[in-house]
Amino acid sequence: MPESTKSTIVGASPEGANDPNSAARAVREMFTSIAPRYDLLNHVLSFNVDRMWWRRAARTFQHILRNPDARVLDLCCGTGDMTFALRRQANNSGAQILGADFSHAMLQRAFQKSAKASLVTRPGWIEADALQLPFPSGDFDLVTSAFGFRNLADYDAGLREIVRVLRRGGECGILDFGEPRGLMGHLYRIYFRQVLPRVGTLISGVSGPYAYLPASVERFPAPEQMLERMRRAGFSQVSWKPYTFGIAGLYWGKIGN
Repeated sequence: MPESTKSTIVGASPEGANDPNSAARAVREMFTSIAPRYDLLNHVLSFNVDRMWWRRAARTFQHILRNPDARVLDLCCGTGDMTFALRRQANNSGAQILGADFSHAMLQRAFQKSAKASLVTRPGWIEADALQLPFPSGDFDLVTSAFGFRNLADYDAGLREIVRVLRRGGECGILDFGEPRGLMGHLYRIYFRQVLPRVGTLISGVSGPYAYLPASVERFPAPEQMLERMRRAGFSQVSWKPYTFGIAGLYWGKIGN
């Protein structure tokens, strides 16, 4: 890859990674290491607010999810919490909902949870790389990603791939962390940089992933920059809606008809 191309890539950069391939490999290894305690840690570290964020994001796309012919893809689905939120919002509509992740260990947890869930129609699961999806162009009405897009080795390539698999008029929702301002932002940064890594490491027994988390949020583009990247990728309409004082937020995009 030419040096000029390397310098333009912006994406996850775990410690020790020096190119997109090594970054992707490091991210996969991190999530494999914390898969057994991933759900517990999410709920504990967010004080269960994460459940509200998933439901709120899913409600945003109710108009698509209630369409019986809709095809929906949840990228970087992890253990499937956003995928399940979408499935519940779809109710009994018959919409096809797939969860995709490149971590086999995380997908195993999602499949186990799916088998126990009280759902009339269960999501499907596929092991896939978000930067090289095994789907034809224009295959989905909706693509979502909750707290996973930030871990891609190349944000722009990820957005272009989402645009590629969306149909004309299709929508995208990327739910991820932000950095609130003011007093809330100050308190949040203390918790996120000092308390969360210690608690996460204590419960999981693994130090790397929870030191990486604050750094990955700081590295992620600010809302206005992310929206501009979405426009450049091919979205004709974009917006950002903050959740809980901006601790998290939903990036929305739509492909022109």
